[in-house]
Formats: sequence, C-alpha cells, structure tokens
Amino acid sequence: MLKFLETLDHAIGRGERWLMVALTAGLTLILCTQVILRYFFNSPLFWAEEVAVQVLIIISFVGVSYLTYSGKLVRVDFLLTMLKPQSSLVLLRVLDIIGLITLGIMCYFATEWIQRPEIRGDVSPTTQIPRWYNYSILIFSFYCMTWHQAVKVLIPENIDMHQLLVEDESTGDGPEVRS
Repeated sequence: MLKFLETLDHAIGRGERWLMVALTAGLTLILCTQVILRYFFNSPLFWAEEVAVQVLIIISFVGVSYLTYSGKLVRVDFLLTMLKPQSSLVLLRVLDIIGLITLGIMCYFATEWIQRPEIRGDVSPTTQIPRWYNYSILIFSFYCMTWHQAVKVLIPENIDMHQLLVEDESTGDGPEVRS
C-alpha cells in the first residue's frame, strides 16, 4: 500500500512538473505573440494580459506544490542546525505533521470559499470566463500540496536527503546539511 502511495506521489509530481513546463511554454508563446502583434501590426490581443497573469499564478501555485513534493521549499533552519541529528529529525517530523494539518485546513476553507454564490458568479472582464475555473486550479494545487505532505508524513523514508542533518564525524564540527 505504501509503495502505491509513493508511486502515485511520484506520478503527481511528474505531472506537476510537465504542467509547469507546458504552461511556461504557453505563457512565453502568448507574450511573444502579443509583443509581435502590438508593435509590428498595431493589433494587440485584447485578452493576452489577463490570461498571462492567470497562467503565471497557476504556474506559481503548481510550482509550490512541486516544491512540496521535492522537499525544496525555503525554510529557516537555524534551530535544526543547533539540535542533535536525532532531535532535528523528530522536529522535522513534527513540522511535517503541523504542515499537513495546516494544508488540510486550507483545503477545507478554500473549498468552502469557491462554493460561495458570489464567487461562482464572478466573471472575467475580458474573456467572460467564470473566474471559479481559475480558482479551482489553485485549489487543486492546495490538494496536491496536502497529498505530497501526507505522503511525506506516512512514509518517513520519503524525507529528502538535504533535510537530514548529520554530525560531521571527520572534523567533529557541528551538524551540517547532507547533500
């Protein structure tokens, strides 16, 4: 069962990565086309800026989910470096559980928010597409972050190597980040 969860987690991570690549390529194409049409043909796309902003936001949220999967989120770890390796590992586990609870709460409230009638009725000014489509992609990324965090909590071996702090036995200096 745990192997299946880990395989599914890797598949979701790969999917997020390819989605970011595709959206970045699409964003580049839209913006380059907009520049060419605006400055060379004096006929810009009326929807390009709004769609570009939405795509950039989606890339950002999916990117944070992918960073959650890969364990490369930015964090302040001065406390972890001051603790012994075993204590820092316990602290990392506690922080993973707190992160999972926090993401679960965010998913709940985000889902409640998107179901409100005033959100469902909001329409984009230029494309006339309901905005809840864009919002739902962001909420989907919240659920993916929660999934990745849950897998990290359920499968302790899944902690990435640069999170683990080890004692440098060769020099006797304090803890350092293992690469």
